[in-house]
Amino acid sequence: MKHHSKPVAGSRSFPQTAARGLRGYPPIASLVLGFLALVLSACASRPGPEVLNPVAAPVPGARMVTVYVATTRERASPQQNVFTTDRSTGLNYAEFVISIPPGHKAGTIEWPDKSPDPATSFVTVRQAILDEATFRKRIGGRTGRGGSDAGVFVHGYNTNFQEALFRLAQLSADSQPDTVPVLFAWPSEAAITGYVADREAVTYSRDYLAHVLSMLARERSVRNIAVIGHSMGGWLTMETLRQLSLQGRKDVLTRLQVVLAAPDIDLDVFRTQVAAIGPMSPPLTVLVSKDDWALAASSRLSGGRERVGTLDVADVRVQAIARQEGLRVVDISTLEAPDTFNHDRFVSFAAVYSAVAPRSGGADPLRQAGAFVFNTAGTVLSAPFTLVGQALAGQPLR
Repeated sequence: MKHHSKPVAGSRSFPQTAARGLRGYPPIASLVLGFLALVLSACASRPGPEVLNPVAAPVPGARMVTVYVATTRERASPQQNVFTTDRSTGLNYAEFVISIPPGHKAGTIEWPDKSPDPATSFVTVRQAILDEATFRKRIGGRTGRGGSDAGVFVHGYNTNFQEALFRLAQLSADSQPDTVPVLFAWPSEAAITGYVADREAVTYSRDYLAHVLSMLARERSVRNIAVIGHSMGGWLTMETLRQLSLQGRKDVLTRLQVVLAAPDIDLDVFRTQVAAIGPMSPPLTVLVSKDDWALAASSRLSGGRERVGTLDVADVRVQAIARQEGLRVVDISTLEAPDTFNHDRFVSFAAVYSAVAPRSGGADPLRQAGAFVFNTAGTVLSAPFTLVGQALAGQPLR
C-alpha cells in the first residue's frame, strides 16, 4: 500500500490498530478502524503526471536509467505519455529516461518538487511513445550481440503510473545496470478505496502480461527474464504463469526467474496456482514478512484468509510446502521497511544485497527449494532481476 509519510506523533499507528483488532474488536469494527488508520496515515499529495515532463540536461554525476513500459492503462490522449486509470483495449508502449541524482541513497526515491532539480531528485530527461515493433526493437538493441537480461516489474495495489515508473528506475539504479528494466503497469485506481477495482484490473491484465512475457521470450538477445511481482502484482504474476502453463507455453516459463514480493494472494489459491504451474528452475521465490500490516488489512477484507506474503518460515508446515512444491520462501522481516506498513521491504532487500553481494560468478548453492531467513550480514538471493548469483549467509530452517 502506498504512502509517503509516517503517522503524526501521538497518533495510533496502523500496526497497533490492526493488532488490537485481531485481539478483540468485532470483525467489522476492526476493519473500519484499520482503514481509518490507513487513510489518516496516507500522504495527502502524490506524484502526478507533471513528473513525467522532461527537464533540462542532467547534472554531472547523475545516472541515466532507461525504462521500457508496456501498460494496460489508457492514454489521456494519443500523443501523450500520460496514463489514466481507464483500461486500454490494447497494450500501450513507451520509453522513459530517468536521471538519478548524484547523491542518491540506495532504496529511496528522491521525488522532485514543483521545480525539479536533477542535482537532488529523480527527473525525467526524455520520453517517447512507442508501438510494439519499436518496443521490441529497442529492447533488442539494448541487449546487444552478447545478449543481456530483462527485468519485468509488476507493481502492486494503490499505485499510480508515476510511482511504479520511478520505483523501477530506483530498483534498476540500485542493482545491476546491464539488466533492461521493463515496467508492466496495470490500471490501478491509486486509491485506498480502490481495492476491489484494482483486483478486477489485474484480472483484466492477465492476457496482456502473458503477451509481454511471450514477446520477450522470443527475443534471442534476451538471455534471462526476471519477473518481480509486488503485492497484488504478485497475484497478477501467478495468474499469468498459471495461464501460460495451461496453454502449454513451457517455452516461456523455462525462460523466467520469478520473485513474489509480499504477495497479496490467498494461501489456498496460491497452492492451486503452484500446482498448475509446476516446478520452476530456479525455484519460484517468495519474500515474506510476518508483520506486513498492509497484508493484514487485505486478510481482513478477505474474511481472515491468510496471505502468502505473511507466511512464517519457522512453521514446519510452510517448510514442508516449500519443499513439496519446489518454492524458495525467504523471510526478510529483519530489514528496515521504507514504509509505515512494512509492505515495501523488498526495496530494502534489493538495496542491502547490492551493497554486500560478491560478484564471484560462483554457482548458487540455494537453487534448491526451502524456507530461509535473510539477515543483514548476508543474503540468500542476488540483486533484483539477476537471481543466479552466489548466496551468502542465509541459513535454511530445519
